[in-house]
Amino acid sequence: MNISVVIPLLNEQDSLNELYDWIAKVMQSNHFSYEIIFIDDGSSDDSWKTIEQLSNKDKYVKGIRFLKNFGKSQALHAGFEKAQGDVVITMDGDLQDNPDEIPELYDMIKNDRFDLVSGWKKKRFDSVISKNLPSKLFNWAARRTSGVKLHDFNCGLKAYRIDVVKNIDVNGEMHRYIPVLAKNAGFANIGEKIVQHQARKYGETKFGMNRFVHGFLDLITIWFLSRFGKRPMHLFGALGVIMFAIGFGFALYLGIDKLFLNPFGRLITQRPQFYISLVTMIIGTQFFVAGFLGEIVLRNKEDKKRYLIKEKLNLN
Repeated sequence: MNISVVIPLLNEQDSLNELYDWIAKVMQSNHFSYEIIFIDDGSSDDSWKTIEQLSNKDKYVKGIRFLKNFGKSQALHAGFEKAQGDVVITMDGDLQDNPDEIPELYDMIKNDRFDLVSGWKKKRFDSVISKNLPSKLFNWAARRTSGVKLHDFNCGLKAYRIDVVKNIDVNGEMHRYIPVLAKNAGFANIGEKIVQHQARKYGETKFGMNRFVHGFLDLITIWFLSRFGKRPMHLFGALGVIMFAIGFGFALYLGIDKLFLNPFGRLITQRPQFYISLVTMIIGTQFFVAGFLGEIVLRNKEDKKRYLIKEKLNLN
């Protein structure tokens, strides 16, 4: 199979028929073998009913329905697990991603040998104040922190080699940072393509300003995990050594001063250096404990299901 199209969605019933027709037209005109996997992330409208109708009409349409809203990352994870195409294309279900971009994205993966190609919506039709400016700041911070030189991390339109999606773990709200996850997993040949942004035709956006706050917090998380996720003691142990060394240095100074230099001076407990020494050694010990606990958790963690599937269509 050439292409798997993975589409996470929430309450997009008005868009789905038009989106399916558009994708099917592109696939058939380019003679691609394909599947379209819709992941209904707990929609409260008739999105699932529409997906059922499409799957009855076309055996290449497949569906996964979550028991409730678990988030876009979990929806992508479920779609990636079931994808079978040589190239996996992700796009949103709101018609803001253009299916006509699929052949070029496919060509960049297959012929230009990219591991991942991310779309860049250079010209956007969103609000400048509420979306465009925060998005530019967010992307700048992501580039600086991750070292992945992309202009638009959050673009839903991306293409992957199949082994990329099978070897990365998309969880929490990490869908924004899939290129970073891919790079950390060893898939470093990451490209970018300017894609057309469509103005929203139906419904309302599911993301508010809080997504940027969550995005920056997730950026800190992925920075930490990429560097210290396997060995938390490397971070907490180093901080513990520094803090304990500072405290021990003050304690040593106080001891030498009291015993040899100024034995009849102020009591040690009346000097601020005593409390600095005490506090820093306690903090250093706590950092060590945090590192040990992190190592223990890593060695004993068990994988848990992050979402519950209610129904499937045309999938084993």
